[in-house]
Amino acid sequence: MNFSFTPATRQQSKARIALEGPSGSGKTFTALTLATTMDDRVALIDTERGSASKYAVGKNGQGFAFDTLQMTKFDPRDLVGALAAAGQAGYGAVVVDSLSHFWMGIGGMLELVDAIGKRGGGGGNFGGWKEARPFERQMIDALLAYPGHIIVTMRTKAEWVIEEDARGKKQVRKIGTKAEQREGLEYEFDIVGDLDQENTLVISKTRCPELTGGVINRPGEDLAATVLEWLADGSSVPAVAELVAASQDPNLTFEGARELHQKAERYRLLGAAILHPVTGEPLTFGQLITERGRALRAASAQPQTPARPLASVPPGGAEQQASALDELRTAASAAGMTPQDLEEGFQAQYGKPTTEAADEQLRAMTATLTRGAA
Repeated sequence: MNFSFTPATRQQSKARIALEGPSGSGKTFTALTLATTMDDRVALIDTERGSASKYAVGKNGQGFAFDTLQMTKFDPRDLVGALAAAGQAGYGAVVVDSLSHFWMGIGGMLELVDAIGKRGGGGGNFGGWKEARPFERQMIDALLAYPGHIIVTMRTKAEWVIEEDARGKKQVRKIGTKAEQREGLEYEFDIVGDLDQENTLVISKTRCPELTGGVINRPGEDLAATVLEWLADGSSVPAVAELVAASQDPNLTFEGARELHQKAERYRLLGAAILHPVTGEPLTFGQLITERGRALRAASAQPQTPARPLASVPPGGAEQQASALDELRTAASAAGMTPQDLEEGFQAQYGKPTTEAADEQLRAMTATLTRGAA
C-alpha cells in the first residue's frame, strides 16, 4: 500500500442534510423548502403514509412541486433501489421523509436483525447484527454518493418540559431528545439541525463555517442559498452517469476499468446506487465496474482470432454458427459464467455480440473456456 500524502483539494459537492425534530416541528415542510430551492426536480421518498403530499401544489397554486414514492416496508436495501431509480430519472434533490423508518419501521434494521437472529443458524442477536449491518452500510453509502442533494428527516423522541417565559409565566413545551436512528448516524451528514415546535432550527453539527452555531427561525431560501454557495466552492466532480457510460464503452480495456474504479474511489462514488445498464436491477457503481472488469480480464486471456465477415460464411455456415454458439454457451455455463458475463467478454474481445460472430470466433472462445475449466 502506498502511504504517500498529497495536497488536499476542495471539491464541489451536493448537500447532505439531516433534520431532526419531534412531531409538529415542521421537518417535512422545511425539507421541501430547502430541496425545491436547491433544484427544480425534487423526489420525495414518503414513509409517512402520504402525509408529504399535503404540501403539494393545490388548486390555488400554492405548495411545492415534487414527485413522490410511497413506501410501506423499510428494508434498507429497498432504499438503495429507490435512490438508484431517482438517480436514473435525474432528480437533482431527494428528500427521505423519514429515515427513521429504515431503522425502527416495518422491515427496518431492528426487525431485520431480529428476523435473521431467530432463523436456524442465525446466531441470535449477535449474528443478526453481523449479517444485517452491511445492508445498512450500503444504504448510507448510497445516500452519501447520490448524484444530487439529499435531505433526510429523522424523528426524535418527545418530552414535555415546564419552562418560564420572559415574563416569568410557566408554560409547557414539547422538545425532541434523541433521534430514532442508529447511534452516531449524524456524523455521516455535513449539516445536522434540530427543529423545535416553533420551527426554529438549531444547527448542532456543520461543516459549513457560515452555519456554525446557527439558530434560524423558519429556515428557508436564505439557508438554501448559503448552503449552495458553500457547496459550489471547489473543483468539479465527475457525474455518476458519465462513469456508468464509460464503464459500458465497447473499447474499454481491463486497465481502463481499473482506472475507472480508482477514479470512482477517489471521488467516493463507488457506493453510488444505480440501475444495471442491462438488467435494470439496482446495484452500486462499485459492483458494476467490478463486474465489468472481471469480464474484460477474462476476455483479455482469449486468443486473438481475426474476425471473418458474415458474408464470407460458406453455404451451410448458418447451421455451423448455431452449433458453435450452443457449444460456447455450454462451455461458459460449465466455467461458471452467466450469459451476461459471456456477452460482455465476447463483445470486448471481438467487438460484436455472439449472435453476429463467425463460427471460428465462437469455437476459439469455447476452446479457451474449456481449457480454463480444465
